[in-house]
Amino acid sequence: MPVGLKAPPADLRAVAGVRIGVTSAGIKKPGRLDCVVFELAEGSRTAAVFTRNAFCAAPVVVAREHLAQTTPRYLLINTGNANAGTGESGLNAARQCCAALAQLIEQSSEAVLPYSTGVIGEPLPVEKLTAALPKALAALRPDAWLEAARGIMTTDTLPKAVSRQLDIAGHRVTLTGIAKGAGMIRPDMATMLGFIATDVRLAPDVLDAALRAAVDASFNRITIDGDTSTNDAVTLVATGRASLPEIRSQDLAEYGAFTNALTELCVELAQAIVRDGEGATKFITLKVDGGASEAECLAVAYTVAQSPLVKTAFFASDPNWGRILAAVGRAGLNDLVLEAVEIYLDDVCIVRDGGRAASYTEEQGQRVMSQEDIAVRIALGRGSARAEVWTCDFSYDYVRINAEYRT
Repeated sequence: MPVGLKAPPADLRAVAGVRIGVTSAGIKKPGRLDCVVFELAEGSRTAAVFTRNAFCAAPVVVAREHLAQTTPRYLLINTGNANAGTGESGLNAARQCCAALAQLIEQSSEAVLPYSTGVIGEPLPVEKLTAALPKALAALRPDAWLEAARGIMTTDTLPKAVSRQLDIAGHRVTLTGIAKGAGMIRPDMATMLGFIATDVRLAPDVLDAALRAAVDASFNRITIDGDTSTNDAVTLVATGRASLPEIRSQDLAEYGAFTNALTELCVELAQAIVRDGEGATKFITLKVDGGASEAECLAVAYTVAQSPLVKTAFFASDPNWGRILAAVGRAGLNDLVLEAVEIYLDDVCIVRDGGRAASYTEEQGQRVMSQEDIAVRIALGRGSARAEVWTCDFSYDYVRINAEYRT
């Protein structure tokens, strides 16, 4: 069961200029929603960030190409098949799907951005997907965000969707986003997909900067298992239908207000992915402060967050603090003064002056480890930098889900 995660509200805010169609192509299971089409109003602007995995999937390659060539009008997403590790035939399959949709909508193929998620290494069933496209187009409507969130799920147990409305410079604006992902999560921009739309108009470079800032503070701060997927992508569409004048500079107060709202939305979606991590029973916040740089704070946070020994101790509710200590010690920090390091479970100090804190008791540690939400704070005592990462535990179910994934 997800850790402290509830289903999103049914009344997600529509974004003017965006329509969504969801249907079943029967890619993996007959009748399951697995094909989603986004229609973007003419004049919309799109920014995207993609996986850094060298074996990036065919749709990632094609989406990058198309985004560099023209302004997207449609997004095409399928689940059940990642179209990754499929070589030239996979690239052809992605392009065929774009061409099929383009023919139906009388646009160029480059106006379609493809996205896929699911099993790696199997051919994309092009005929099934293209046969479903007329149904997806017939289903287009502005209020289908929740259906779309369901339609992009794989091993997720709940859809993930967030809406925000706020006033910027006296103008009401809307942001709505969905995401999927529960395993193979350690983005550097995981099998993770995110789609966000807003009615704000931003200059292209400003739109890109806002997305990258938001992703860096959210989706790039989560890890479930340390594996970066071949397919992850986060896409931001700005339709420009709000009355707010175009945001043309990062120096404007309007940019700051918009980026803060976008970041909050992305953080909520990113944390929902961790809370719905495969087999997760605990949600863990890793806070590292007192670092010489943010990079070394992140190195410590990720070393602890991705340690199988630490993660299994959290699953067992076992205050085996030596595992956290050992992970900090192998994070690769030069000239680390051990006596300056302090480690806390919530507000309980477990390590101080190079060893177990004199005030610490096993009962205190057990109390914290029995919670569903746990904070680990690591104070390095060597600077003012800080960083935060979110992760979950490793349970029996994580092993079962991934052992049975293809069956």
